[in-house]
Amino acid sequence: MSSEANAVWKECLRVIEQHVSEQSFSTWFKPINPVRLEGSSLTIQVPSQFFYEWLEDNYVEVLKLAIKTTLGQNGRLEYAVVVDRGNSQNQPYMVSYPQGNAAANNPKKPKPLEESKSPFEMQSLNSDMLLQSNLNPNYSFNSYIEGDCNRLARSAGFAVATKPGITSFNPLMVYGGVGLGKTHLVQAIGNEIKNGPEEKFVLYVSSEKFVNQFMDSIKDGNIKSFTNFYMQVDVLIIDDIQFLAGKDRTQEMFFHIFNHLHQNKKQIIMTSDCPPRDLKGLEERLLSRFKWGLTADLQMPDFETRVAIIKRKMQSEGIYIPDDVIEYLAYTVDTNVRELEGVMISLIAHASLNRVEIDLTLAKQIMKNIVKDIETEVGIDFIQKTVSDYFDIKLDDLKAKTRKKEIVTARQVAMYFSKEFTNHSLKSIGYHFGGRDHSTVIHAVQTVNDLMETDTAFRNSVNELKKKFKMRSY
Repeated sequence: MSSEANAVWKECLRVIEQHVSEQSFSTWFKPINPVRLEGSSLTIQVPSQFFYEWLEDNYVEVLKLAIKTTLGQNGRLEYAVVVDRGNSQNQPYMVSYPQGNAAANNPKKPKPLEESKSPFEMQSLNSDMLLQSNLNPNYSFNSYIEGDCNRLARSAGFAVATKPGITSFNPLMVYGGVGLGKTHLVQAIGNEIKNGPEEKFVLYVSSEKFVNQFMDSIKDGNIKSFTNFYMQVDVLIIDDIQFLAGKDRTQEMFFHIFNHLHQNKKQIIMTSDCPPRDLKGLEERLLSRFKWGLTADLQMPDFETRVAIIKRKMQSEGIYIPDDVIEYLAYTVDTNVRELEGVMISLIAHASLNRVEIDLTLAKQIMKNIVKDIETEVGIDFIQKTVSDYFDIKLDDLKAKTRKKEIVTARQVAMYFSKEFTNHSLKSIGYHFGGRDHSTVIHAVQTVNDLMETDTAFRNSVNELKKKFKMRSY
């Protein structure tokens, strides 16, 4: 190589190094050798046709910038592509691009530096991958409350975040129902890796976006760019993988991307609404690969975890609420974290707009306004009032500690209907009846069922009340 070409290429590398990641620089630019400099035209030697096409597909703009910066506006870049490496008797055979008959010699016509890139190229140029990663910086392990419902998944996620691609948790599949924190957890993993000591290309994408990108790449003739982009990812996070069901071509593409990343010890993280064995419409070879690593589930948060979530949310908002309000919310909203957060947001908004303190009265008022969103229209309060009116007893007695037979019977009937007509857990129902244990609710339900089989008058009373609740729930 000429000393002039070598000096020019060194200057180009200084420019390129500022615009690509360290890993990309080592992989795609260090192997390049400058061949010659003729006027303002620099020729570089690349080791293969694939190497040349990858540079043209992914780094044309950064190369253009380097050449223009070093050689001026008239600067040009040409390639010497090694087609045959040769041996001790024969010199390597190379083809130069661009050249007059390039189109005839190569089915892929080289693109000039000025030509536009594919939509995926833009995301490989910036050494700071935060924007391209699609991660929400608010999702972190610090803000993800640990409980019995998510301990395995959180622990596995943290292990993956510490050593991505190295642990046996590859792929990591996190599954669970709506609003249980799947997206929060996997994005927390991504952010932890992103902020770690090693520079990693972390990409979070929903399965819907993945499908749309793939279909667009087919339409625009950019399938190769699509594939190349995903194959350079260090940590791939796919949300709601179940939506790939029935999309055969997309599954075929994801299968090859999955294999490439896994074989190169890149981390794959997925979420789903059910375990792999229950996923329908996905190819068996994909499902078998999903089972290679660890599958961890997220369950509905228990009472203690819900209390911790409420406290953390209020602390982050700088708002104090009494313990009785926290317990009331935790007991009442026992479906999922998303709905619990929705209730807290409504509570904060009402208190702020009306300039009132948050107390139990306000919390109950808010719950009545949004009860349709968290349970059936027949709520525990309505059941208690209806039962107390029917048996002609005071509502407070229904929740008190008294052991009078008529009150105990009414209380047991109210617990029975609370179990049948609401989504509350046994523990939550017990809370609404004076803080009783869940075993008391189980005993009440069993007692009512037994009495209905042996006492006709009692059975008729229960059936009459049931009609009121059924009419209410329609």
